[in-house]
Amino acid sequence: MTDPERSDDGATECATIRGVPADLAARAVADADPFPGAETDDVSDARPDDAPAVRGFAGRLPDGRLVRDPLGRQPVFADAARPGAWSFSPGDLDEPESLAAGHVRDLDEGASERAVSLPDPEPTGDDRAAVRAVRDAVGASLDSVADDGLAVAFSGGVDSALVASALDAPLYVVGFPGSHDVEAARTAARLLDREADLRVVELDPADVERAVPAVAGATGRTNAMDVQIAIPLFLAAERAAEDGYDRLAVGQGADELFGGYAKVARAPDDPRVEADTVRGAARELVRTLPDQLERDVLALREAGGEPVAPLLDDRVVDAALRLPGELLVDARGERKKALRLAAREFVPDAVAFREKKAVQYGSLVARELDRLARQAGFKRRMDDHVSQYVGSRLA
Repeated sequence: MTDPERSDDGATECATIRGVPADLAARAVADADPFPGAETDDVSDARPDDAPAVRGFAGRLPDGRLVRDPLGRQPVFADAARPGAWSFSPGDLDEPESLAAGHVRDLDEGASERAVSLPDPEPTGDDRAAVRAVRDAVGASLDSVADDGLAVAFSGGVDSALVASALDAPLYVVGFPGSHDVEAARTAARLLDREADLRVVELDPADVERAVPAVAGATGRTNAMDVQIAIPLFLAAERAAEDGYDRLAVGQGADELFGGYAKVARAPDDPRVEADTVRGAARELVRTLPDQLERDVLALREAGGEPVAPLLDDRVVDAALRLPGELLVDARGERKKALRLAAREFVPDAVAFREKKAVQYGSLVARELDRLARQAGFKRRMDDHVSQYVGSRLA
């Protein structure tokens, strides 16, 4: 447990911050600067006691307040039952409350307020300049990632291929035999000339069954979608940790930032988004990132791996928020257009422009969870039967 007097390792100090140096986080709050890492070289992905394990920042500021960056890239929690108590892990606390992204919290009083918000810049008018900005930001972010103790979660799509392209690290793909992700990863590894680095984690039902309570317990979530998404990440990190790699590079954030969802491409006709433009719909999805990242980070840590998220670097986020709608989804409906064009600098076109399934379907984990739920007596005619099954595993 972390409290106002002691850091994670028990040493007394005035601040405990993950993501950027404490003074930089304090200046970001004072200046309402959402991207303090965009103008500094003092941001990397070394271990948490040296430098950030995840882009963004969170923790206790020198003035004693708790803070979380506006994209929520690093989760942090306060204890509702014990004033002053907080931690990066909810399991350390009696009644953990997640701090909302972009907020600061007075740990003694328990009151929170917004301190930093994501900007809403005007779109870049020059398409070539916009793509170039994305390319340069991605390159700078990848260049700042240290390879020590690092593995890559690799599904064969453009996001994970971009991350893998600059890193001298093994590539882990998780899926059932014959699954889309396993085959896509093999193809992409061949195209990248990285076949020797690919490590296929072929699943069986027991792997998923075992992961369900671990993921649900670590994240505090039992809904089917969250658990389906987190299990492949958990199992990849677990295998990498068994092999001696305690950091897992992931492509998280790219779909939200760059317009990767079908519901964004269909705006305003898709009822799942409220916005009447593609750019507005993408912005809606960006606002879902804090909740998703909290789930992913907690699941990865439960498996023994610290996440490294190069595509959530301040520089990449800043460039993505400036993209016009046609560089998110083009006139032909191709999603993540700017990211794919930028990716051509790093990976072959066949990888940069490849479409990919969501991880829970591409790995066949969603199918297996449905089967396990029905096998346990939770039939499809029941309301949200998979979520009920997950909940039963924590009883």
